Amino acid sequence: MYRPEIKVLDCTIRDGGLINKHQFSFEFVRAVYKALSAAGIDYMEIGYKNSKKQFSETDYGPWKFCDDEVIRKVIEGIESKTKISVMVDIGRVDMEDIKPKIDSPVDMIRTACYVKDIDKAIFMANQFHKLGYETAINIMAISKDRGPELDKALDQVNRECHCEVVNIVDSYGALYQEEIEELVKRFQKHIQNKVIGIHAHNNQQLAFSNTIEAIIHGANSLDATIYGIGRAAGNCHLELLIGFLKNPKFDIRPILDIISTEFLALRERIEWGYIIPFAIAGIMNEHPNASIAFREGPDKDNYRMYYESVAVPSAGE
Repeated sequence: MYRPEIKVLDCTIRDGGLINKHQFSFEFVRAVYKALSAAGIDYMEIGYKNSKKQFSETDYGPWKFCDDEVIRKVIEGIESKTKISVMVDIGRVDMEDIKPKIDSPVDMIRTACYVKDIDKAIFMANQFHKLGYETAINIMAISKDRGPELDKALDQVNRECHCEVVNIVDSYGALYQEEIEELVKRFQKHIQNKVIGIHAHNNQQLAFSNTIEAIIHGANSLDATIYGIGRAAGNCHLELLIGFLKNPKFDIRPILDIISTEFLALRERIEWGYIIPFAIAGIMNEHPNASIAFREGPDKDNYRMYYESVAVPSAGE
């Protein structure tokens, strides 16, 4: 699949940071940036721009806050065309902390929201647009919210928002290919002036195939992570995606190198990927928090126990 307008955004550090409270070392993040740059990836989402009034710097690493000076140190001296993205959550960012693009190393700001908060997301994205940033809106947990209110939200984005990209986010890894097709076409019907993108989670081992399905139907902004790292089951694997795209600008070799040198050892220290409780969360279309908590308990491999606790909680009563 070669389509030159396709852009790939790597969210290894941002989504992976949800596993370890964003406590990746500076050296690790710089190594990821070097690898992505050498591989020709379009964007690196380096973390969140969250409020230090709401989150403690003692509890969270620097990629929870993404101070401009820290980002500058990461990218300093590395020849790269890879742009830097950060994500903001509604109600968790101090808008006054966002400097104009001319004074920041950040290129894109993506606003994450649920359908019910689309008006707030539009307001924030427009503010970032005024400051000179590329902007996107990520509509989260879309598997839970596909009624007529979604159509209204998309119409509102089309009319009122200056963002360049709107992303379908399968937060729970619950969607199947025919649903991805329906959603991409639905977004295209209601939004004529923006790029449609996909952010897929791998609970049912469908993140890669669902991303391919989105590409087939015209999605041109694609999220992925190195070795699939991300909260719970993780995300679409970057190495698989750039192998599929057949775009000569991408070079898979630097990604293979950093998997060997950094991610194999990291996988021994923190857990992500296809594991049965995460799969059950996807099957049940539920947030992975309960499955993550179960994996931290004494019966973490008693999969039937977990299934019955979420599928038939009243059994035996």
